[in-house]
Amino acid sequence: MTKTASLTASRRNSVDDIVDHLYREITSLRLLPGTRISETDIASQFGVSRQPVRDAFRRLETMDLILVRPKKATEVKKFSMRAIEKSRFVRAAVEAAALRKAAELCDKAGGFELDSRIAMQHKALANEDYSGFGALDYAFHKAICEIGQVPFAFDIIKEEKEKVDRLCILGLSKERRMPQLIQDHEDIAAAIKAHDAEAAVAAGMRHLSRLDETIAAIQINSAAYFTDDA
Repeated sequence: MTKTASLTASRRNSVDDIVDHLYREITSLRLLPGTRISETDIASQFGVSRQPVRDAFRRLETMDLILVRPKKATEVKKFSMRAIEKSRFVRAAVEAAALRKAAELCDKAGGFELDSRIAMQHKALANEDYSGFGALDYAFHKAICEIGQVPFAFDIIKEEKEKVDRLCILGLSKERRMPQLIQDHEDIAAAIKAHDAEAAVAAGMRHLSRLDETIAAIQINSAAYFTDDA
């Protein structure tokens, strides 16, 4: 590897490290909406020049997690109800289509996969593994897309789900939400296995609607973390 290629690879790795670090800090709300992020401080923390930090900031801005403004401090992006509504609309449309396809195409192996995912969720609940439940939740929705032979749909669902997940850390705890979420998953799985597309979609939309009251309460109780929508 040439010296130039080595430097390029090193900078790329630095950018990835910075993105991963800030992504975890922002999505876990250790960095709250509106918090200012200093290019200089991040560069010093990672022992790099400011260019990799700028590259990382651009990627995080694309992910809708930070707000980069010329000649102003970069900050963690505040929540926008308009963006949340748009995100949930997109996810609902894609998920409904995936549920219909899964109900149409589900076979014995697909049914077993859904049941296995739900069994792991029950185990997480019994073990009070609240942090691990999030990954199992994602895996369940991914399995639906795979059964419906639309695996690419999960890329959209995941992207839109992540936007709302950050918000919901401010709301109901996983301890309170997990039993209801698992029951919803069981209802969805039962409809898919019965090849009842409309029942699957109804259960899926009911599952998504669980957050309506939570989001409304967060908007009132944590108003400082929201931006005024034009």
